[in-house]
Amino acid sequence: MRAAVFLLAALLGVGCARAPVVTMPVSSTPPDRFTATLEQTPASETFEADAWWTQFGDAQLNHWVERALEQNRDLEAAAARVDRAAAEARIRGADLRPSVSFDPSFSRQRQNFIGLPIPGSSGNVLSTTTSRYGVGLNSQWEVDLWGRLRAASRGAMADFQATRADYRGARLSLVAQTVRAWFSLLEADDQLALARDSETSFRDSAEQVRSRFESGLRPAIELRLALSSLHGAEALVERWRQQRDAAMRQLEILVGDYPAGRLAGPEKMGPLPDLPPSIPVGLPATLIARRPDLSAAERRIQGAEQRTLAARRSLYPRLTLTAGAGTVSDDLGDLLDGDFRVWNIAAGIFQPIFQGGRLRADVERNQQIQREQVAAFQAAALRAYGEVESALVAEEALARRLGHLNQASEQLLAAVRLAEDRYRNGIGDYLTVLESQTRALQALTSSIGARRQLLDNRISLHLALGGGFDRASDRIDPTETSR
Repeated sequence: MRAAVFLLAALLGVGCARAPVVTMPVSSTPPDRFTATLEQTPASETFEADAWWTQFGDAQLNHWVERALEQNRDLEAAAARVDRAAAEARIRGADLRPSVSFDPSFSRQRQNFIGLPIPGSSGNVLSTTTSRYGVGLNSQWEVDLWGRLRAASRGAMADFQATRADYRGARLSLVAQTVRAWFSLLEADDQLALARDSETSFRDSAEQVRSRFESGLRPAIELRLALSSLHGAEALVERWRQQRDAAMRQLEILVGDYPAGRLAGPEKMGPLPDLPPSIPVGLPATLIARRPDLSAAERRIQGAEQRTLAARRSLYPRLTLTAGAGTVSDDLGDLLDGDFRVWNIAAGIFQPIFQGGRLRADVERNQQIQREQVAAFQAAALRAYGEVESALVAEEALARRLGHLNQASEQLLAAVRLAEDRYRNGIGDYLTVLESQTRALQALTSSIGARRQLLDNRISLHLALGGGFDRASDRIDPTETSR
C-alpha cells in the first residue's frame, strides 16, 4: 500500500511539470526600418490609429463605417466564430476539473420462482415484485499526470486567440472595404459630373459646327466629327451612371441594407477628399504584433504545438478516480435514513498497448500541422513586409503622378479655351478644338482616377500596417468558470 502511495505521488509530481516554452519561428531578420519611407508631417504626431478612417475628414464616411460595423452580416458571422471558439476553450478547460453529478434512481422488478419446491404453492407459479429507490452524488476525475489535458486546453485557448485575431482582421477588412466603396462612389459621382459637363460642351460645339455647315462655311466631315464626339460623351455619361449605381449598391450591401441603389445618407455627397498627412509606419519588428493575420498565424503555431504535445502524452498511462455516495432502499421514506447509506471509491489506470499505430500516427499528423503553420506564418510575414514597402513606394509615385496630371489638365483646359476662341473667330480649324477637348477630358478623367488611387493606396497602407483597433475590445473571455 505504501509503495502504491509513493508511486502515485511520483506520477502527480511528473504531471505538475512546467509546460514547454513555445518558440516562434523567424523567417528572416527584418531590417531596423522599412527601406521605403514617407515624409513625416507635424500632423502625423496626432494620428489616431484606432479610428484611422476619420483622418479623411469626411463625416459621411464615418457614418457609413459605423453602420457597417453595427450591421454587416459577415462581421456578425465572424463574431459568432469567436463565441464558438471561446465555448470550445471552456470545454477543454473543464476537462481538467472533476465532474460531479446527482443521480436519483428508481427501479421496479418482478421475479418468478419456477421449478423450486416451495411448500404450499400447490403447483402455481409464485412471483414477487420489488421496488428500489436510490439517490446519490457521483464524481469522476482524470488526473492529468503528464499534462495531456493541460496541453489540449492550451491548444484550445490558442485557437480562441487566433479566432479573436481573425475577428479583428475581419473588422479591419470591413472598414477598408467600406472606405473603398465610399471613395468609389465619390469618384463615380465626380466622373459623372465631369462627363455631363463634357456632354454639354460637345453639344454646344456640335451646334456651332452644324450652324456653320448649314451656312456652307464648314465641311460635312467637321459636323460628323462633332456629332461623334457628342455621342461619345453621352456614352461616357451612361458608363459613369452605371458605375455610380454599382458603387452605391456595394456600399448598401456592406452596411447591411438591401442593395436598392437608393443610398440614404446624412447629407449630399461631396468630392473626393484630399489625402491626409502621412502616417507613422513604425518599425518592421513591431509589424507582427500589429497585424491581425500575423497574430492569428502566431497563435495557430502555438495551438499546433500544444496539440502535438497532447498527442504524445496520449501514449502514456491515464489515471481516473471515481467516487460516489448516497442511499439505497426498497422504501422511498428510507432515503434520508443514514442506516441505508452507501458509498464507493475507485481508481483505474488505462494504458494503451496496441491500437494499430493510430496514436503514433496522430502524433505525426499534429507535427505536420505544426510544420504547415510555421511555413504559413513565415510566408505571411514576408507578404506583410512586402505590402508595407509597396504601399510606401506607391504613395510617393501616385502623388507625383497626380501632380503631373493636374498640371496637364490646367494646360489642356487653357488650350481648349484658345482653340474655341480661334474657331469662333474663324482663324482656327475644328480638328484642333476637338483634339484639345478630347485630351482635356482624358486628362481630367485620369486626374480624378489618380486621386482615388492615391486614397486607395493609403487604405492599403493602413491594412498593411494592421489598422488600429484596440485589442481590449474583444468580445469574449474564455476563462469564465466552466459548467
